[in-house]
Amino acid sequence: MAGGLFAGAVLAWSEASPSQTLATSLASVLTLALTPVSYWLTHVSKRPVGSNFVYAQAIFDVLLLSLVVHFTGGRESVVAPFYILLISAYALMLPLGGGLLVAAMACMAYIADVFWGHGTAIDTVLTLQLAIFAVVALVVGLITTKLTQTGVELTTVEHALEQLRLDTGDILSNIPTAVLTVDGNGRLAYVNPAAEKLLALKANEWLEQPVMDELGRRSGDLQKALERTRSYRIPVGSLEIELRRNGESIPVGVSTAVLDRLEGPPSVTAIMRDISDVKRVERLRQRTERLEAVAELSASLAHEIKNPLASISSSVQQLKLKEAADKDDELLSALILKEADRLSRLLSDFIDFARVRVERASEVDLRDVVSHAIDVVQQHPSYRSEIEVQAKFDPDPVTLNGDEDLLYRVAANLILNAVQAAIPGRATTVRVQVSNESKECMPVKGDVGSPVLLRVTDDGPGIEDEDLNRIFDPFFSRRRGGSGLGLAIVHRAVQEHHGTVTVTSNTQEGTDFIVCLPGVNQTQPAS
Repeated sequence: MAGGLFAGAVLAWSEASPSQTLATSLASVLTLALTPVSYWLTHVSKRPVGSNFVYAQAIFDVLLLSLVVHFTGGRESVVAPFYILLISAYALMLPLGGGLLVAAMACMAYIADVFWGHGTAIDTVLTLQLAIFAVVALVVGLITTKLTQTGVELTTVEHALEQLRLDTGDILSNIPTAVLTVDGNGRLAYVNPAAEKLLALKANEWLEQPVMDELGRRSGDLQKALERTRSYRIPVGSLEIELRRNGESIPVGVSTAVLDRLEGPPSVTAIMRDISDVKRVERLRQRTERLEAVAELSASLAHEIKNPLASISSSVQQLKLKEAADKDDELLSALILKEADRLSRLLSDFIDFARVRVERASEVDLRDVVSHAIDVVQQHPSYRSEIEVQAKFDPDPVTLNGDEDLLYRVAANLILNAVQAAIPGRATTVRVQVSNESKECMPVKGDVGSPVLLRVTDDGPGIEDEDLNRIFDPFFSRRRGGSGLGLAIVHRAVQEHHGTVTVTSNTQEGTDFIVCLPGVNQTQPAS
């Protein structure tokens, strides 16, 4: 506007007075000076401008527009409607009161030019123009105020949604539960780190890619559950499946949820958790209950049988001493006594198994107990020159509150079993480890508190898979002459100390027994 006004005064207005030329020149110079400064403040420096800057610019714009209106005819000027644009612009930039103030300045400048500059009386047309200016300022100001309030609310909602997204992402990234979402077309939409680890599925390779067949290769039941949920829109509440990973089968608990959409098939989310530890603890609980029942029955039967057996042995001995007994009688008597003694020893083993209790609890260094057990086993007839026992003990004391005799029986039975499992003539190494706070106890750490570890490993022939679940059962033994009570006593003794004993074995790598017992500050059983 300033440039057009100056050009008009210099080129088009042949009768322009010196005062008009001076005014238009001054307006042009001020505009050329202020416009770069304003641009630099608002676009280059990137610093927020205050309300004073906006009001100063409004005053300059009102004066410039009024000058243009004055030189182009006053009320008759075709530029006068530009007041509406000016008022609207500042009503958008300023609060409602500021917009009305700019409108008031524009109205006063317009009135001053019409009344004093051109000597025109104030009439209905002028009044109507001023009313339009005021109404525009009021309406645009109200709309701006409402839009500002709405913008603040939307910004607040956006921030809340962004925070919720971040929080949800952090939660899903850190929880141990595996979460996987497949969209309606069978493409992988989301997978959290726990699901990547559980399924051995890399997110950067499979996101937005068809993944159902790949999931089916890991578990056909998982694929069926996702497809059934997507097809019938009915979530699966609880399902136990077998997942194949790295050549082994893992039990996994699965539930699904439907993420419905307005159009097309829904997305499906699967929530999965490795329940190997849960199944493991359940097997331990069942084994403990079974052994408790057998122990009660053993104690009852042993007492009921041992007394009659003692009477039978005494009677046979008296018959054997009679003068009328011949050689056949003596032979039969000796046979009966021998079998009676064997049965008596078996009943004693029954009673020992039933009486496994912590009788004298004291603070014990497990290293001393295990060291003594190793010395005793090395003097056993089953120990041979080709067998080597390697002991690895924690340098710090490995203390717990327990019955030293029971703990010795645990260590001696496990080490002796490893020695007796060795194949004659083949070099065998038995490794015995005693340590504090071991990672090997983490899967069952919730059951035993802060655990100490006793680990016995051998590289012998291992245990067959069909026997692995029975080795803690009383009187189960594959070794000739074995009573089958050694590991049953180990289990009951460990259980009496509120610990756990687990075993892994295969015919290629040997057998590994892990005993976890509560440390010296963990004397009470876990809930």
